[in-house]
Amino acid sequence: MLLRSDQPTVSTDHRRRMESATGDFVSPYKLLFRALTLIPISHYLLIAFFVFIVFVYNLLEIHILQDIIGGFGGGHVSFTFNSSCDLYREVVSKCHLLHGRYLATPWLSSPHLQTILLNVLIKTPIFNYKRELFRTSDGGTVALDWLMNSGVSETSFEMNGTNSIADIPLVIVIPGLTSDSKSPYIRKIAYSMAKHGWNVVVSNHRGLGGVPLTSECFYTAGKSDDLGEVVNHLHRTQPETPIYAVGTSLGANILVKYLGEDGVNVPLVGAAAISNPWDLLIGDRFFTRAIMQRFYNRVLGNSLKGAAKLHQEAYARLSDWEGIEKSRTIRDFNNYSARIAGNFDSIDAFHRWASSARLVTNVSVPLLCLNAIDDPVCTDEAIPWDECRKNKNIVLATTQHGGHIAFFEGISGKSLWWIRVVEEYLSNLHASSMRKQQMQKFKDLSNETLQFEDSLSQDKKKLV
Repeated sequence: MLLRSDQPTVSTDHRRRMESATGDFVSPYKLLFRALTLIPISHYLLIAFFVFIVFVYNLLEIHILQDIIGGFGGGHVSFTFNSSCDLYREVVSKCHLLHGRYLATPWLSSPHLQTILLNVLIKTPIFNYKRELFRTSDGGTVALDWLMNSGVSETSFEMNGTNSIADIPLVIVIPGLTSDSKSPYIRKIAYSMAKHGWNVVVSNHRGLGGVPLTSECFYTAGKSDDLGEVVNHLHRTQPETPIYAVGTSLGANILVKYLGEDGVNVPLVGAAAISNPWDLLIGDRFFTRAIMQRFYNRVLGNSLKGAAKLHQEAYARLSDWEGIEKSRTIRDFNNYSARIAGNFDSIDAFHRWASSARLVTNVSVPLLCLNAIDDPVCTDEAIPWDECRKNKNIVLATTQHGGHIAFFEGISGKSLWWIRVVEEYLSNLHASSMRKQQMQKFKDLSNETLQFEDSLSQDKKKLV
């Protein structure tokens, strides 16, 4: 016989209400805390490690996962050029590297790692430059460091079907912000070009390369007249030599600015601009955005201060030395130095004047421009896409990855892709009909100049 209780079953909700009424209710937050304390500390460490990895992955803009998903196939190079561009048709279209794919070194799959480790990982053979001290029209001194192809072992000059010494081309290399001929990446391209049969001269910025300031002027981001005088000097001393130029970072900005300012009067066969900042005003804004950009701003600002301290007496006369010492960014440094020395109303006015983007349409020599979209120092927002497309003398090549003048490639990371691109591009340009056209243009300009000078001389004689 079953016994049935007359007491009703107390539901869970009813029990909780009763506990609440008697004051014995336990807070759900306390229960949650007790549950969390039961989780092993090792699990928390694992979660913290995972969060840290995600943070670093995004902070450094690492793209190894994208590379894995893409099967390590790399990315295509994008081109921007005019439809009637002979440079693309005759030269760039024959550059296999530019029409292949660029894949960053797997363990350097980050624009920041590539940029920060640029001068750390590069190894170059030991060699010595031969120095020439060039005196500018205002009394300034520019150190020209030469590396002849004959001074590099393994050299086998064979270009355009000739081994004539008279036909050996010369390439001028213009370093970046505070770089000089001793910088690893500059030594890397100098050695590479000399090894492939080129004569190389590194045009150091005045005050850098271990030379003193010998005039009342220091170099700035927009000082292109020194380069112009160097190019004219080399053309006068070697009128039959095909001369080319390669600018890197700020050196690329100075190079393109010079090409735009002098237009048809530039005695260069061709040029290449690598990681050009293009618009310094936009770049200045870019440096204030993210954590890493502010980091680069501080580092580069300190580099400028270090270079200025080498010539403290001159900077103190020409600018605000106390302001320079207090500077923490590139903008601060330029505000207390270049703006004052150049008599600009504002730092923005200086940045506008110093930018090469505004002169792109005036470039009249074959010019290859190479920029990485993920460049953490020079934003792609500053690239003058439409102006490059308008000028039939320019081909703009862009890659998704590469960092700032880095473009490491291969498993070991010993090779810089952009250096191989420059060598192939200049070799193809030198072997093309465009070289002869440029050289003929120089002769025609020289003849016109001589005729003009003769005319002036005759007019003076008539007046006498």
